[in-house]
Amino acid sequence: MYKIKHSLIIALTLVFTFVISCKDLDELNINPNGADPESADLNFLLPTTITNLGQTVYGIGFGQLSGVMQHTQQTGWMGGYNNYDWDNLSHSWNGYYSILMNNDEFYKKAVKNKLEFHEGVARVLRSYTFGLITDLWGDAPYSEALKAEQGASYFKPVFDPQKEIYLGILADLDTANQLLSKSASAYTNIAPKQDVLYGGNPEKWRKFANSLALRYYMRLQAKEPAIAEQGIKKIVQDPSKYPLITVASDDANVSFVGSAKENSNPLNTVYDIALDGAYMRVKMAGTLVDALQKYNDPRLAVWANKVEIPLILVSGSGIDRIVNGKREVSQDVVTKFETDNTMKVDFDPEYVGVAVSHSKVQIFNMNLANPAQGTKNPHASQLNDRYKKTADPLVLMRLMSAAEVNLILAEAAYRGWISGSAETYYAAGIQQSFSAWGVESAFASYLTRAPYNGLASIIEQKWFASWTTAQESWFDWRRTGLPALVTGPSAVRPVLPIRWYYHYDNEIAKNTANAEAAISRLEPTSYLGTDQSNNSAWSRPWLLQGTGKPY
Repeated sequence: MYKIKHSLIIALTLVFTFVISCKDLDELNINPNGADPESADLNFLLPTTITNLGQTVYGIGFGQLSGVMQHTQQTGWMGGYNNYDWDNLSHSWNGYYSILMNNDEFYKKAVKNKLEFHEGVARVLRSYTFGLITDLWGDAPYSEALKAEQGASYFKPVFDPQKEIYLGILADLDTANQLLSKSASAYTNIAPKQDVLYGGNPEKWRKFANSLALRYYMRLQAKEPAIAEQGIKKIVQDPSKYPLITVASDDANVSFVGSAKENSNPLNTVYDIALDGAYMRVKMAGTLVDALQKYNDPRLAVWANKVEIPLILVSGSGIDRIVNGKREVSQDVVTKFETDNTMKVDFDPEYVGVAVSHSKVQIFNMNLANPAQGTKNPHASQLNDRYKKTADPLVLMRLMSAAEVNLILAEAAYRGWISGSAETYYAAGIQQSFSAWGVESAFASYLTRAPYNGLASIIEQKWFASWTTAQESWFDWRRTGLPALVTGPSAVRPVLPIRWYYHYDNEIAKNTANAEAAISRLEPTSYLGTDQSNNSAWSRPWLLQGTGKPY
């Protein structure tokens, strides 16, 4: 992991932005004050692509999908975050395709100049981004994407079937593994300072490529188990050909620079000082806090602050007072609050997560003195103070981790696909997560409290380890139904969503025939609700059809 140097922000001026409107797709807009893309060194494109991808992953994994997977909840303006109040204007893939377009320019330059390291890196970044798109939406432009310069026939690209996108990604990653298989000295034009992920280290990029392949083979577990098993076996049985990220020091992480609003942790309170700002709105969710407390998990203290003013139940009646920094309340006061607000009071003296998908979440735990949306609740856990900073050694854009890889291997062993002990891989996954979050010294005793117990324990630990990358736990939940999360009373459907809607303005209206063909291939569930077509967050994409998962 390499921290982005402030000087590299200059590279942002080299972003090549295509106008999305179909009538203008044949025009390439270039900043007249920036470098000529024809003569510019392709290395200057790399930090922009990596950081834009990292910011996107962080934005969804610590944003609405953190709400869906009940890592966090918002206490202000929380409809889309806590309650899945989404529609066909909620999410657009324009930003994802912008990343792909920048990366495609990088890729073309690499191929033209026979730069194998750069081509391998481009294929990894392309696979990651297309993977996110198909994971989130389903069918999407793939084979005809990024070709607008070739003429009008590509202005409205087909939405490729999801299976073909996954298989294309896996083929790309296999090629990347080959391209990145040489020592660093065998490549030319590597600029370590421009590679803000791995500093120009081809071996680490190779591990990243193969670890992504492992992720996507397991993604196919419920739908195409034979393909998943064969692919995972291929990788695991030949570690010299397919090295993996197995230790946290190889994690694919990008640091925030923290020198300006644009390159800082977006929750920071330095550039956002509002009392109802981004940091203040986000609270720990009770579901995650309770699960971590069950095991006395040391990661909780890394992620959350202790309650500022704990609640203490005392005998008597009509009592509600602050004594020595604690709020003493009597049972009759508690009962009235719980009855009036259909919300349980939590008396944990250290960590308290708020109720999930509740219309009165801002007054959770009797926060009646400060009921404003998105503001401080002294009786619930706020995020750890490190999330107030513009940058912190543990607040990272996390793309892929050794914890995830080891827990994928644990599941593969559990299913009998690979040799080795599922329990051993399970322990390694937890240990590497502890290492990544700076609490490895607490690992030795942890397994006695959180022993291996089959698939449920593996997926639960992946859910924990996906903190700030909740999309990965969402994708696991879709294919396994684990962990067994339930919605709260304000959720717009009685179950969690399983995809994002195609955006009407950006994805349907501008490419109607192809979008409608993709929508027709979605399978509606009984939770379609008020949605007017199969384009629903409760419709099954190909990946889930016929699997019986998650519902």
